[in-house]
Amino acid sequence: MKKGIIFYIGTLIIGIILGWLFFHSSHKTEVKQEQSTEVGKATIWTCAMHPQIHVDAPGKCPICGMDLIPLVQNDVPVDPGAIHLTKEAAELANVLTSVVSKQIPIQEVRLYGKVQADERLLQSQVAHIPGRIDKLIVNFTGEMVRKGQTLALIYSPELVTAQQELLETVKTKDSQPEIYEASKEKLRQWKLTESQITEIESSGIVQNNFELKSDISGIVTARRVNNGDYISQGTVLFDIADLSSVWVMFDAYESDLPFLNEGNKIAFTIQSLPGTNFAGNIIFIDPVIDPVTRVSKVRVEINNQAGKLKPEMFATGIVNANLTEYKNNFIIPRSAVLWTGKRSIVFVKQAGTSEPIFKIREIELGPMMGSSYVIISGLTEGEEIVTEGTFSVDAAAQLEGKPSMMNQNGITSKSHD
Repeated sequence: MKKGIIFYIGTLIIGIILGWLFFHSSHKTEVKQEQSTEVGKATIWTCAMHPQIHVDAPGKCPICGMDLIPLVQNDVPVDPGAIHLTKEAAELANVLTSVVSKQIPIQEVRLYGKVQADERLLQSQVAHIPGRIDKLIVNFTGEMVRKGQTLALIYSPELVTAQQELLETVKTKDSQPEIYEASKEKLRQWKLTESQITEIESSGIVQNNFELKSDISGIVTARRVNNGDYISQGTVLFDIADLSSVWVMFDAYESDLPFLNEGNKIAFTIQSLPGTNFAGNIIFIDPVIDPVTRVSKVRVEINNQAGKLKPEMFATGIVNANLTEYKNNFIIPRSAVLWTGKRSIVFVKQAGTSEPIFKIREIELGPMMGSSYVIISGLTEGEEIVTEGTFSVDAAAQLEGKPSMMNQNGITSKSHD
């Protein structure tokens, strides 16, 4: 009985020892195999900032002195002309990508200009009779005048004589109506109104001072005579501008003109009227470029019954031009394009891999739209291109001797990967 117990205890101890030896050894083998696999994968070491460095042992980068990192091998075959960055290098260089897609091409054109008086509503108030300015009723610029308002009193010997002739012909108007009508017509030619002629005829008194009345309502923009001046028939006395409607004249540079058409809506603000928005349509685009300023004038007509808009106020306008002829083209950010003066290039990400692998691609650009470009050819929908950090990718390509912005070797114009 006692021997049996000892036998069972001994057998149990031996079994525990054998099991420990077996499972512990297996675990070591598994760990060694995992370590061996990891070492095998990390046998090549590179620099995050200089991926052209490939060594078989860890250490420092010979260029920048950074710690080398293991290069993870990619199972996807890489184009020999492509540049392969590490994920760490792409993050440090802030390399970002986006998918190429079609968008509505809208060009935002910003214009600057000034408020001006409508040239069609400018008028010179002239003297219709010769004489002397006895008194200016309107005597400063900026004054508002109404049509028919008295502007000045004029003494005219010729007008005195004409009134005397009228009074003489009144006595014989029944027998000589032609002479009577001729004397009245002479006064009409000097712009006397029918009421003024009737008053002279009915009173029988010759008026020495003639009231010069305004032919238009508006603002006096210039006064050209003084009290006591002698004037002849047709002398300009005042410049008067009707500001009930004004022009806003914008300057458009040559590069802006292809996007502007008559009828385009333009929204604008006035520097001296913050918080107030205005809008109008382009009525006219000057067909001649100013040889000094290199701009063409773009005219917008605005109703100004309230009088808020005053000549020489500064205006800033925006036109959103819809480029319908490019509605089926791709739009990419300007930051994605490197331009050499002759060629425009982008970097296209290799498909089928999550690794930052890029190849240079030459493209044909259309018009520039603010911070974007219209693409004529060179890209297909769904491709992924570098939109930020393009210079960093190109610099890496130059360091590795791959096709780059300044090294065209191996680039196939407008080719697809």
